Amino acid sequence: MLSFDRVEVGDELPPLSLTLSGEQVRRYAEAANMPGGRFMSDEEARAEGLPGQIVPGNLSLALFSRLLTRWGEGVRLKRINATFRALVRPHVPLTLNAVVTEKHASDHGNFVECDLTLENTDGDRLVTGTATVELPG
Repeated sequence: MLSFDRVEVGDELPPLSLTLSGEQVRRYAEAANMPGGRFMSDEEARAEGLPGQIVPGNLSLALFSRLLTRWGEGVRLKRINATFRALVRPHVPLTLNAVVTEKHASDHGNFVECDLTLENTDGDRLVTGTATVELPG
């Protein structure tokens, strides 16, 4: 059972590995009301001067959120931010990682800070970020 007392600075969360399909990216963009050919298909993205279909930044944030909240029961995401360093593309195996960098408790709760990375199989960090999560006592 995950608890604040059992977590230490330097702990790594179980990684999340996946490959998004072009269809998943398109459906996400449509559901999020994100117009733009860049999210719909390779052809439409190339017409915008891109190398092909790309993953919306919001979807990368959603994947980070998934990584964090599946860590354990009772995890509550409080804050997340990201720096988009390179294009994230469908059909490319991706791995999301998080490491605990700080922990602090107060009358408001038990909080853990994490550094986040989204990498391709070459180890290129496509998206980096930080997050604060609240953990059960």
